Order: sequence, then structure tokens, then C-alpha cells
Amino acid sequence: MRMVAAVALSAGLGLGLIAVSMAYAQVQNTATLDPGSLRPVSSFAGISDQGERSRALFNEIAKVVTNPRCMNCHPAGDSPHQGDDRHVHMPPILRGDAGLGVPGMPCASCHTERNFTLVGTGASYKSIPGHPRWQVAPIEFAWEGRSVGQICEQIKDPNRNGGRSLELLHDHFAKDDLVAWGWAPGEGRVPAPGSQQQLGELVQAWIDTGALCPK
Repeated sequence: MRMVAAVALSAGLGLGLIAVSMAYAQVQNTATLDPGSLRPVSSFAGISDQGERSRALFNEIAKVVTNPRCMNCHPAGDSPHQGDDRHVHMPPILRGDAGLGVPGMPCASCHTERNFTLVGTGASYKSIPGHPRWQVAPIEFAWEGRSVGQICEQIKDPNRNGGRSLELLHDHFAKDDLVAWGWAPGEGRVPAPGSQQQLGELVQAWIDTGALCPK
């Protein structure tokens, strides 16, 4: 009888530890093993504390906003960056008053309305990015050198996000065609993780859970 009780107790403790471990892993695993993917919103359902779930959701969103496809155009200085290693833009270029470059060297002198694939140049890069609204983000939107929590606070601050409410912020991430470029960046560049649709779903879930920021 005592042996049966001991076995039952041991089994119960074992199951309890497994459950705790699984719950802990659910909270801690805010990134996937594959940096090129995004976790679906449903994978955060196991985080019972809404605040923790909100913070975990933004950690996943951060995989996109801290990706070179986004960060290169959100520099802390006046020069954009380029490449997956986020080196300073070459040839040298300056932001300018409207983020469109300076007289004599506007962004549009190289960046046309669509990606341009280079052929037979021998250059290390394979294409030149393009979009009708190609520009460097305003200095108020600079993310370079900031923690995920700091970027989160900045993104939801209307004084530092272009006057956007949370609803408009969602639309920016989920629908803006310049943001969409991050998933179709041209030959020779690694796309942002996941898809724009997935990012929009994560942002909406983050908003719905209180839009809290990682600490």
C-alpha cells in the first residue's frame, strides 16, 4: 500500500514538474530557433498572465523591427545603414530635412520605384532596393542602439511614431507597402522574419493584451 502511494506521489510530482517546465518554457521561449520565422499568435495562449503575454508578443514583434531590413533605415545618426551587417551606407548619404537625401545626392538618384537587380557587375551586392516612397526614417523614429523595451515604448508614443494611435500603428505594420518591402527586399538580401500578415496579427494581439513593453 505504501509502495503504491509512493509511486502515485512520484508520478504526480513528475507530471507537476513537467507541467511547470512546459509553462516556464512557454513564457521564456519568446523567439523561435529559426530566426527567419515568426511564432503564431496561438503559440502564446499558454501564457496565462496577460501582461507577460503582451510582453512576450512584443519580443516576437521585435524580431522584425530589429531586423536589418528595418533597422538600416532607422539609424541614430544622419546616415542610413545597409546590408545584413548594417554597415554605413556606401556611397555616403545623408538623411536630409525630409529623409529623402540632400541636394545633389537624393535617395531617388539610386533608389527607383522598384528593386533593381544588377547583372554582371561583380559587386558584392546583387540589387538596389526600390520603392516609390524610399527614404530614411525621421530621426524621431531612430531605433539604432536601443533595447527592445525602449523601442517598444517609442513605437507606441504618438510623439515619436508620427502621431499614430495604436490602431494606426497596427495599420502601419500590417498594411503599409513600404513596410512590406522588408519581405521582398531584392536579390541578395535576407527577408524579414515571417510575413507582414503574421506581423500584423502579432501587433494586434499585443495591442489587445494591453500593449505592454518588455522590461
